[in-house]
Amino acid sequence: MSKKSFYGLIIALFIPVACYLWLKSASDHAVVMPRHYLLDTVIEQVVDGKQKSDSVWHTTKNISLINQLGDTVSIYDQHGKIIILDLFFTSCGSICPKLTGNMSKLQRSFSRGGDVRNRVDTSIVQFMSISVDPVRDSVSTLRAYANKMGVISDNWWLLTGNRDSIYKFAFEELKVDQFSKELINPDFVHTSRFILIDKKMQVRGYYNGLDSTSILKLAKDVGYLMLEKDKTKRNEVFQQIIDLSWLWLLIAVLVSGFVYYFNTKFNKPKTK
Repeated sequence: MSKKSFYGLIIALFIPVACYLWLKSASDHAVVMPRHYLLDTVIEQVVDGKQKSDSVWHTTKNISLINQLGDTVSIYDQHGKIIILDLFFTSCGSICPKLTGNMSKLQRSFSRGGDVRNRVDTSIVQFMSISVDPVRDSVSTLRAYANKMGVISDNWWLLTGNRDSIYKFAFEELKVDQFSKELINPDFVHTSRFILIDKKMQVRGYYNGLDSTSILKLAKDVGYLMLEKDKTKRNEVFQQIIDLSWLWLLIAVLVSGFVYYFNTKFNKPKTK
């Protein structure tokens, strides 16, 4: 093999291998999406002769409540939006005012860029604060509390309703007593947790609403969920790119092509 053919072979090998290493490095540093928390069941099935397991994650059931404006609303009214939710009561003299203040900071962090009035972008996130003392937290009480705490009603509901329904929702749908070292009284839910619910109404995170680091992680996780792809609408082309088994065949073709090209170009018999 001539020197030029050898160089051509090196180039043919270097380019695809470099691409492979770059793709592998990029995948190793890929963003870790917020995990699912509440598993309903695992479905086992055989597909193309292979055992396949599918996790069925819990979808939060709907609940209808009344907000601070006196409107009857439900969480499913916001299907397609990400939900940040907490549990509070207006007469709380300990953690609730701090939770509401931190929720307000989160809400304002989604303001529309360049808007001189600092208007909140309501297309991304819906904030919900559900009262765990609904008997005393009437609509008028919630409205007064919202005005006092600077709640922007465009995409933040303070909610009241039937106490049994609220507590059933908190424990059976949100599972507020799980994945936490915090002790939660089933007779009176008093928790510092912010709960993240994705567009499919599935719980994707629990955060300490009193801790700035945890709140920052919550804000980042909202951004990740905004970019999350719907796995039910899988992009077949992208899946084929991820599967790099085709790359070695491409390498073989390129190497053969380069070797043939350089051999035929530089090893032609000279014509007189």
